[in-house]
Amino acid sequence: MWYEGLLGWNVWQILLYTLILTHVTIVSVTVFLHRSSAHRALELHPVLQHFFRFWLWLTTGMVTKEWTAIHRKHHATCETEDDPHSPQILGLRKVMLEGAELYRTASADKEMLEKFGKGTPDDWLERHVYGHVYGVSLMLIVNLALFGPLGAAVWAVQMMWIPVLAAGVINGVGHYAGYRNFEVPDASTNIVPWGILIGGEELHNNHHTYPNSAKLSVKPWEFDVGWMWIRLFAALGLVKVVSTGPVVERVPHKSHIDIDTVWAVLNDRFQVMSRYAEEVVAPLVEQERLRADAATKRLLKRAKNLLCRDESVMDAKGVARREQLLAELPLMHQIYDLRVKLQGVWKKRGGNREELLAAFIEWCHEAEESGIQVLRDFVEELKSYGIPGRAATA
Repeated sequence: MWYEGLLGWNVWQILLYTLILTHVTIVSVTVFLHRSSAHRALELHPVLQHFFRFWLWLTTGMVTKEWTAIHRKHHATCETEDDPHSPQILGLRKVMLEGAELYRTASADKEMLEKFGKGTPDDWLERHVYGHVYGVSLMLIVNLALFGPLGAAVWAVQMMWIPVLAAGVINGVGHYAGYRNFEVPDASTNIVPWGILIGGEELHNNHHTYPNSAKLSVKPWEFDVGWMWIRLFAALGLVKVVSTGPVVERVPHKSHIDIDTVWAVLNDRFQVMSRYAEEVVAPLVEQERLRADAATKRLLKRAKNLLCRDESVMDAKGVARREQLLAELPLMHQIYDLRVKLQGVWKKRGGNREELLAAFIEWCHEAEESGIQVLRDFVEELKSYGIPGRAATA
């Protein structure tokens, strides 16, 4: 019958078709727009790149240059008034419900597009076809032809998939609620278990820590769907991975500090600070809690987060609680002070290498002299860091 469309599929078949097509859209966004175009973590074969451009034209109407520029600006101005879609500034409700409108507003800024949109496709197809939104109308016609009136519902789901899950959930919830592997100077979070729907983009804190990494998962239990597809495309010769984050090496029995140690630790500083939180702060907080009275135990609640959270995303209540914690518990003050000093070492990376080495050695010496065993163990592990290819002879 005409109302069943050309295929005559039942509702369950149409639902499966819709889920497959929306997944292709998510893969196109995360692999092409995000990891390849915006961050240059991948090089795509021209055939695969063209497929992604064509598919996004059909199913989203998004222009490569616009999406790339807006995302790059987001990283450059994260959680400030200039951020195109920060829920910390605009509110979660606005970003969740008006993500598409925020995208359109940002894309109207031609100066921003020129500044942040460099290196995106600028061929005849982009200027005369993919830069225009009539592809989504063609998609509607195709769906109506295939499924009859139900095709309009399929099309509506396709059109809402990216505005809701990407512009809403990732840009909104991904900067508002969830867990953090790394304390970066923004509010990014990881929001698993939505990976099958968002293609790995839910690992947003990981991404903001290592924005140029083609792989977004860092913990053994995290699953990056986009990375799965990248590995498949790479096996087919369609993708070349440019970067997967810092490359460092742990050298067995290395127990001295040299400039290679410092550069390796510096390169892996976010992982180092994450380990400091888990291997130094967490056990000492637990040690303090076991011998504390009821009032002190209440004060130690969420102490690890208070001592390790990046200053730029601490609210006034958190700062007040942390100051009380530091004032009443000398051990907490000591490990917090050492954490701040270690972060201070990173700030010397643009200066003289001898000064950087001296600052790192001084920090390690102070940590060892603290008499705290977990700190001594932490320093011993740092000494084993090296640069691949040179570490073996260090």
